[in-house]
Amino acid sequence: MADLNQTHWAEQLANDTNAVVLDVRTEEEVELGYIPNAINIDIYQGQDFIDELEKLDKTKNYYVYCRSGKRSAQACSIMKELGFTNTYNLLGGFLEWEGDVAE
Repeated sequence: MADLNQTHWAEQLANDTNAVVLDVRTEEEVELGYIPNAINIDIYQGQDFIDELEKLDKTKNYYVYCRSGKRSAQACSIMKELGFTNTYNLLGGFLEWEGDVAE
Protein backbone atom coordinates (compact mmCIF):
# COMPACT_ATOMS: atom_id res chain seq x y z
CA MET A 1 0.00 0.00 0.00
CA ALA A 2 1.10 3.51 -0.75
CA ASP A 3 -0.34 6.65 0.80
CA LEU A 4 -0.55 9.33 -1.86
CA ASN A 5 -1.52 12.98 -1.48
CA GLN A 6 -4.26 14.42 -3.68
CA THR A 7 -1.92 15.56 -6.46
CA HIS A 8 0.11 12.35 -6.74
CA TRP A 9 -3.00 10.14 -6.45
CA ALA A 10 -4.77 12.02 -9.26
CA GLU A 11 -1.68 12.15 -11.51
CA GLN A 12 -0.87 8.48 -11.04
CA LEU A 13 -4.51 7.51 -11.60
CA ALA A 14 -4.72 9.57 -14.79
CA ASN A 15 -1.69 7.76 -16.24
CA ASP A 16 -2.58 4.23 -15.10
CA THR A 17 -4.24 2.06 -17.76
CA ASN A 18 -4.71 -0.74 -15.21
CA ALA A 19 -6.49 1.42 -12.63
CA VAL A 20 -9.67 0.81 -10.65
CA VAL A 21 -11.08 3.47 -8.31
CA LEU A 22 -12.58 2.00 -5.15
CA ASP A 23 -14.84 4.08 -2.88
CA VAL A 24 -15.24 2.46 0.56
CA ARG A 25 -17.74 5.00 1.96
CA THR A 26 -21.35 4.40 2.95
CA GLU A 27 -24.22 4.70 0.49
CA GLU A 28 -25.31 7.94 2.19
CA GLU A 29 -21.85 9.45 1.70
CA VAL A 30 -21.78 8.42 -1.95
CA GLU A 31 -25.08 10.23 -2.52
CA LEU A 32 -23.27 13.49 -1.68
CA GLY A 33 -20.88 12.96 -4.60
CA TYR A 34 -18.20 10.57 -5.78
CA ILE A 35 -15.22 10.29 -8.09
CA PRO A 36 -16.49 9.25 -11.56
CA ASN A 37 -16.28 5.54 -12.46
CA ALA A 38 -15.59 4.51 -8.85
CA ILE A 39 -16.79 1.16 -7.57
CA ASN A 40 -18.48 1.53 -4.18
CA ILE A 41 -18.01 -1.20 -1.57
CA ASP A 42 -18.88 -0.01 1.95
CA ILE A 43 -16.14 -1.04 4.38
CA TYR A 44 -18.70 -1.05 7.21
CA GLN A 45 -20.36 -4.12 5.64
CA GLY A 46 -17.93 -6.45 7.43
CA GLN A 47 -17.77 -9.89 5.84
CA ASP A 48 -19.80 -8.68 2.84
CA PHE A 49 -17.05 -6.11 2.20
CA ILE A 50 -14.43 -8.87 2.17
CA ASP A 51 -16.62 -11.08 -0.02
CA GLU A 52 -17.00 -8.26 -2.56
CA LEU A 53 -13.25 -7.58 -2.53
CA GLU A 54 -12.60 -11.24 -3.28
CA LYS A 55 -14.57 -10.83 -6.54
CA LEU A 56 -12.19 -8.13 -7.80
CA ASP A 57 -9.27 -8.70 -10.15
CA LYS A 58 -6.14 -8.73 -7.97
CA THR A 59 -3.92 -7.85 -10.94
CA LYS A 60 -5.42 -4.35 -11.18
CA ASN A 61 -4.11 -1.22 -9.43
CA TYR A 62 -6.63 0.02 -6.86
CA TYR A 63 -6.97 3.70 -5.99
CA VAL A 64 -8.93 3.64 -2.74
CA TYR A 65 -10.68 6.53 -1.04
CA CYS A 66 -13.16 7.33 1.72
CA ARG A 67 -14.25 10.56 3.40
CA SER A 68 -11.00 11.40 5.18
CA GLY A 69 -8.44 8.69 4.31
CA LYS A 70 -8.69 6.51 7.43
CA ARG A 71 -11.14 3.85 6.22
CA SER A 72 -9.41 3.69 2.85
CA ALA A 73 -6.08 3.03 4.60
CA GLN A 74 -7.79 0.23 6.53
CA ALA A 75 -9.28 -1.11 3.29
CA CYS A 76 -5.83 -1.13 1.65
CA SER A 77 -4.48 -3.16 4.59
CA ILE A 78 -7.32 -5.66 4.26
CA MET A 79 -6.72 -5.86 0.52
CA LYS A 80 -3.03 -6.58 1.09
CA GLU A 81 -3.99 -9.48 3.40
CA LEU A 82 -6.26 -10.78 0.63
CA GLY A 83 -3.44 -10.77 -1.92
CA PHE A 84 -3.85 -7.42 -3.69
CA THR A 85 -0.40 -6.05 -4.51
CA ASN A 86 -1.09 -2.52 -5.78
CA THR A 87 -3.30 -0.32 -3.60
CA TYR A 88 -3.05 3.44 -3.27
CA ASN A 89 -4.71 5.29 -0.41
CA LEU A 90 -5.96 8.84 -0.99
CA LEU A 91 -4.63 10.91 1.91
CA GLY A 92 -7.22 13.43 3.08
CA GLY A 93 -9.95 11.48 1.32
CA PHE A 94 -12.93 12.84 -0.56
CA LEU A 95 -13.21 15.84 1.76
CA GLU A 96 -10.11 17.31 0.16
CA TRP A 97 -10.68 16.00 -3.38
CA GLU A 98 -10.38 18.73 -6.00
CA GLY A 99 -10.81 16.60 -9.12
CA ASP A 100 -13.97 15.68 -11.02
CA VAL A 101 -17.01 14.83 -8.92
CA ALA A 102 -20.19 13.09 -10.00
CA GLU A 103 -23.44 13.80 -8.16
